[in-house]
Amino acid sequence: MPFYVPLPPAAVPLIGGAAIGFLSPGPRPRRLAGLAQAAALLALLAAVVGAVRLDAVSATMLLLVTFIGWVVVRYAGTYLDGDARQGAFTGWLCLTLAAVTLLVTAGDLLQLCLSWIATSLFLHRLLLFHPDRPAGRRAARKKFITARLGDVALLGAAGLLAWDYGTGDIGAILHAARAGQGGGPATAAAGLLALAAMLKSAQFPSHGWLTEVMETPTPVSALLHAGVINAGGFLLIRFADVMLLAPGVLAVLVLVGGFTALFGGLVMLTQPAVKTSLAWSTVAQMGFMIFECGLALFPLALLHIVAHSLYKAHAFLASGGAVDRVAAIRRPGPVAVPGAGAVARAFLTALVLYVMVGLGFGLTHKSPQAIALGAILIFGVAYMLAQGFADAAPGALTRRTAVYALATTVGYFALQSAATALTADILPATPSPGPLQWALIVPAVVSFGLVAVVQAMFPLWADHPAAAGLRVHLSNGFYVNAIFDRLVGGWSARVPS
Repeated sequence: MPFYVPLPPAAVPLIGGAAIGFLSPGPRPRRLAGLAQAAALLALLAAVVGAVRLDAVSATMLLLVTFIGWVVVRYAGTYLDGDARQGAFTGWLCLTLAAVTLLVTAGDLLQLCLSWIATSLFLHRLLLFHPDRPAGRRAARKKFITARLGDVALLGAAGLLAWDYGTGDIGAILHAARAGQGGGPATAAAGLLALAAMLKSAQFPSHGWLTEVMETPTPVSALLHAGVINAGGFLLIRFADVMLLAPGVLAVLVLVGGFTALFGGLVMLTQPAVKTSLAWSTVAQMGFMIFECGLALFPLALLHIVAHSLYKAHAFLASGGAVDRVAAIRRPGPVAVPGAGAVARAFLTALVLYVMVGLGFGLTHKSPQAIALGAILIFGVAYMLAQGFADAAPGALTRRTAVYALATTVGYFALQSAATALTADILPATPSPGPLQWALIVPAVVSFGLVAVVQAMFPLWADHPAAAGLRVHLSNGFYVNAIFDRLVGGWSARVPS
């Protein structure tokens, strides 16, 4: 059983950094930026040292959180230099990071629930850092309502698990669940865990708040999209053995996660603003992570969290400079648009590449769920190849896309094997799919494939009036978020002092 500590050493310097920030809440507190960065670096070093005492899941998440936290705190020191509430912002930022470290290292249900709620409440203060912005208050209000519903679901799940297994120790609960123990309360707890995770990770139709929190400072966006939003996926991974007791709940995760991934990915393509596009990308990525958990591919979901967090933190923190660099690029001429033949060749090439590389990594011994997930990911490779296979594409682009496609395929199998080996003693193996799972896997692969084909060929139809109308509806997320606005429009948001 993994070893846990009630207060991980990584949280101590972060709590100290928060105290320093709250003692000097105004602009340019003396030595605050340096002390906060030192606290974040000490937290990272403590996580490196303490990781050996944790299981692979908690160790991975702790290292990820403290590393991203250190980067965000460093960035915030310059980004908010001179702001009227710079010290208070640093305090809430460090306190949020400390709560997340408590969450990912929780060894009992009480610490898990308290740190889950604390993370959300501290983040809420950051989301309202500019209380005079109505759009920010509206997004924070919707986030607050969604988070409280998730809190209720998690508390209910914790109560059911403690009742069914007679203990609040997470390690003991997982050990018993892996042995097949657990009755109706455990199954109901799995359903509530899934609900809490979907609400936390902004799954359809509760996704709207995540796309509207752009009124916050960029460090908050980076922390949210690269860190806190992953708590839903972490919850499912942490309780993977319990989730396997409820195949029906896993099926719901496949449906909701898969639809959210497709929906968020399509809407993302229509967003003109960089940060808004990144936010919709997060919606899609979180959907795909929930989809992976629904397929019982928990090691891959953990790998997804790490990869997405590192990418999204960099994307948000570099978004301003990226806009300037793109604006300075001189367009070389018309974009090479692939025709139907180029798209067909691209998909055929990607599938052949997937099979050839996969056989070298033991493709025939992998679970059907993992094979299906790889096929879905290879559709992205096909889309990339289609650009290089276009008739007007220069030879350099064709060669570059071919190299990228090969590297992506090899990387997927290599990282998949590493993640599975790293968590072999912690996370359960993926069970053989039953009729219900097959009824979900096949339509999912077909759906992602069709969307990839449509996406690759959309430039050919972009001038059609129907395509223009579809773009308008997509850019507004088919107005689902407007319904949420109507439901909570009468609620008031208290402006913090």
